[in-house]
Parts: sequence; C-alpha cells; structure tokens
Amino acid sequence: MQQVILGLLILHGPLSLYAVQRQFQQGVSLFYSASFGSIQRALKQLAEQGLATVSDAADARGSKPYTVTDAGRRAWREWMLSPVTGGDVETTALARTFFVGLLDERSERRQVVGAIRARVESDLAELEAVARGVDAAEIPAEFADVFAFQRATLDYGIRSNLLALTWCDELAASLDA
Repeated sequence: MQQVILGLLILHGPLSLYAVQRQFQQGVSLFYSASFGSIQRALKQLAEQGLATVSDAADARGSKPYTVTDAGRRAWREWMLSPVTGGDVETTALARTFFVGLLDERSERRQVVGAIRARVESDLAELEAVARGVDAAEIPAEFADVFAFQRATLDYGIRSNLLALTWCDELAASLDA
C-alpha cells in the first residue's frame, strides 16, 4: 500500500488524506482496494519513515497535504525495479504497470515489465509441474468428481498465467514502439 501511495504522491503532487482516498476510488481501486483507515495509517507510516512529509498548513477542508520526499522517491523507484515477490502477483504487477510511465528511462520500464514477466513465468512453471504430477496420479473413483473440479481450478491458474505472459509480451513490445 505504501508504494502505491508514494506513486500517487509522485504522480499528482501533494495530496491530503481525502485526495489520496479519492485517487484510489478513481483509478487505483481497479486493481487495489484500500479502506480510509488503511490509507490513513499508511500515510502516517510514510511520514514517520521520512518517505513523505505532512504540511502544517491545512487545505480548505482542514486536511493537511502529504508530499513525497527524495527518500520516498528513491524507495518507490527501488520497489518498482525490484523482483516481484509476495503472494498477490496480479495486484503487484498491475500497481507497477499503473506507475511504470513515471520512470524516465525506457530501460527501467523494460526492467519493470521483465520483472513482472519473470515472476509470471516462474509461477506458470510451478503450476505446470503440479499439473503434470496431478495428471500422472491415480484418482480413486469416489473422488473423480471432486478431482475434476480441482483440476479445472488448476487449469484456470495455468491459463491465467499464460494470458499474463502474453500481456507482458505485448506490454514489452509497446515499449519498443
């Protein structure tokens, strides 16, 4: 969440808590949902970590704008260029893609897309290995119906990752256009 908020502060300049929430509602919520309280906590943590500052001057609504610091810009850039880790690959991939245009260097944009692609490729290989093992196993007749739907779930994961690879390749090609 902090990295998404840093991206919003870089993209839109100083933002109050309410303006950050509005930015989530107007676009970020397509791939990342956050409650008002979680946004508030994240902004407070960013300020405590020196990644953002909060102004003493309140806006018309009485809320104080947050501004990303140089340290915040560096932390956000490091996150953008780092390998994709964690469990929610799709959310991370979409968050990085949403902000990739903020990176000035085309090579850095390619690095972000490459990191996303590498993670998707790795996840796909794991799912395909599981599928090979499952398909080679003998399934007792009493579990055949259950297995069919479990295998369909695995197939969904494989197909989702295949689609994500195609999407990554198209995104990478657009960087060369």
